[in-house]
Amino acid sequence: MGLIHIELFATLDLVGQSPGGPEEDPEGFAFGGWQAPLLDEVAGAQVAAAYEGTDALLLGRRTYDIFAAYWPHQEGGEDNAIANLFNRIPKYVASRGAPDLSWARSTQLGPDLAGAVREIRDRHQHIKVVGSLNLVQTLLREQLFDRLDLWVHPIVLGVGKKVFDGGAVPTNVTLLEPPVASPKGTVYLRYGIAAGTPRTGDMSAPDRGVGRDD
Repeated sequence: MGLIHIELFATLDLVGQSPGGPEEDPEGFAFGGWQAPLLDEVAGAQVAAAYEGTDALLLGRRTYDIFAAYWPHQEGGEDNAIANLFNRIPKYVASRGAPDLSWARSTQLGPDLAGAVREIRDRHQHIKVVGSLNLVQTLLREQLFDRLDLWVHPIVLGVGKKVFDGGAVPTNVTLLEPPVASPKGTVYLRYGIAAGTPRTGDMSAPDRGVGRDD
């Protein structure tokens, strides 16, 4: 069975809406492109490394449209390696509408999204979900992911759609490697899904050492 890796850029208050540019969400959100001033070489290298081994993309409709308009025209340029990868591998689109699937090797998923994602897992080894917050909500709710790569940027917006906007269920995750901070303050966190559900406890319990005199 393959692995589903979610790649998300978020603010300190976990807004994940329109990091790349104003055209990603042109109505009702004033901060499109908030990520651009915070990019640096360290964060860029982390993002590039995160796609190593990817053999399929799983995208929501809006992210797919943005990618389909951009990546087919980037081969031979600064982002040639990622362009070659994205253009070559299969793309699966979660949409209730009728997207234009002219980007090579693109397929629309059926109405049973959870079932379709499980089938994709049987077909590929390393499936990447990029952005696509509406899709991410479903994957979080169904626990249909294996790893969550989260780039937390040093900015607070106070408005916008958040990473965990109503789509999550109680889930344990484990940190897979130490966090890495870039020069401009972006912190890269890589989590894997873990067994069980979150537990509660009492901070004043004896084994916590709280309120003890010795």
